[in-house]
Amino acid sequence: MGKGYSTEEIRKKLISTLDNSSDGMSGVEISEKIGVNRITMSKYLKIFAAEGLLRQKNIGNVTLWFLEPGQESFNFPDDYFKVAPRYLEYLVKGNEDQVYSLIQNCLHSGGTVNRLILEVILPSIDHVKNLFDGGKIGTAEQSLLETTISKSLQIFNHIQVTTNPKKNVVVIAADAYSRLHSEAASAAYHSDGWKVSHLGDMSSAINVLFDLDFQKLIGKIWKQKPGIMIVVIFSQTSEGLNFFADSINPTKEKSGKRMKLVLCGKTSKKTKVNSDLSSEKIGDVLQWSRTVSENIQ
Repeated sequence: MGKGYSTEEIRKKLISTLDNSSDGMSGVEISEKIGVNRITMSKYLKIFAAEGLLRQKNIGNVTLWFLEPGQESFNFPDDYFKVAPRYLEYLVKGNEDQVYSLIQNCLHSGGTVNRLILEVILPSIDHVKNLFDGGKIGTAEQSLLETTISKSLQIFNHIQVTTNPKKNVVVIAADAYSRLHSEAASAAYHSDGWKVSHLGDMSSAINVLFDLDFQKLIGKIWKQKPGIMIVVIFSQTSEGLNFFADSINPTKEKSGKRMKLVLCGKTSKKTKVNSDLSSEKIGDVLQWSRTVSENIQ
């Protein structure tokens, strides 16, 4: 490339160049504006179109390029504080496409999955719950907003990463509300190269047979017991944490030191639950998991 621009610099220049171009621009015009040779620019235009940044329209022998609606560029880490209120605004107003575009823009601009989850997604989950608890939204709207959050989390899961077979994690939600928190944690684990088995809301499995079911599952997904297996339980109640911990600990004891149990939620001070970590903060759980995996390899 003529001026040695990085991919991110070209992306920013593209957004700036096409932002006010309602009629679109040809590849030749774009390459001249940005200062990149036409062949190289053509390759990048195709890449950015595949990512959803651009769309093209053929008019005769000329291909015009347009910026997809809602595209913008951020400078991270300085701009994280801008993203959280914007995400929440789009979410509450029901602008689904803008919610998803915002997440894509952040990823294209170099935002990390971990920080986007901790600083943008999780506060929004809590905000939706507060709106519902305060009577400001009903059950139907709560479900719609939570579905939108869930779909935005799936964007992170579609990022291709190299999975480390020695880093295994099972994520469980003990109740319906904890489902989104478990999805958020699963997406963060995925981005960090973990082999994730996300079971979702398992409240319907609270019965005397779950310990056997879980033992069979572990036997299938962790056959040769490579590396480490961490089981993370999310729950809004100490009862939920207690049940799943009691059901999983027998399997954990048979598996030895390479299997760990993590509880994420409020635990009763009166009841002692056998676990390797208990915390209300997902950030602490993720950091602890990373440290444990590094020490055991």
